[in-house]
Amino acid sequence: MEEVKVIELKESVFADNDAEADRVREDLRSREQFLLNVMSSPGSGKTTTLTRLINLLKDTYRIGVMEADIDGAVDTDRIISQTGARAIQLHTGGMCHLDAGMTRTGIDSLDATGLDLVFLENVGNLVCPTDFDLGENAKVMILSVPEGDDKPLKYPGVFQVAEAVVLNKVDTMPVFNFDREAFEAAVTQLNPQAPIFPIAATKGDGVDAWAEWLANRIRAV
Repeated sequence: MEEVKVIELKESVFADNDAEADRVREDLRSREQFLLNVMSSPGSGKTTTLTRLINLLKDTYRIGVMEADIDGAVDTDRIISQTGARAIQLHTGGMCHLDAGMTRTGIDSLDATGLDLVFLENVGNLVCPTDFDLGENAKVMILSVPEGDDKPLKYPGVFQVAEAVVLNKVDTMPVFNFDREAFEAAVTQLNPQAPIFPIAATKGDGVDAWAEWLANRIRAV
């Protein structure tokens, strides 16, 4: 009987993606650009948080934004109108994550020449984006209080790969019975090196501390 040939598709997909991610990262390095991959679930307040952050940083950095969604351009319109930053919309065609090739296409379409800092607002999902290296310099994860303090236990991967965790909508904590101590303990157990930034993006509370961390992280490259 002829030997059956087995092809490990998952391994091949990740290997190809990682090679492309390395090329993206090298191109960014040569242009002295910093790419931040921002991950979260839908409704966490990513766009509102980025709007606050960009307005704090735009006098220091030339900023671009790539907004990734399955469809629509609502978030891109908001970024442009509320910050004036250069922004484009990436449609994934139904996919629940980006890959490094999509990131390269986005950077080329954004015409990132002359930019210092590029935000990539990933597709809202706590599972799929975790495994894909996009060529970014850092990953940040945003969770909102209404999502619950148990999310690190249910979706550990995204907390483990994040360099920082932003806890948004802390002003709603009394309403949602959010156990902040349990949340912070779970995050620290999964990722002891990741700082946690409590913020209320709609009010701007706490965003300054995250902006300072990001500026330090950019300088460290």
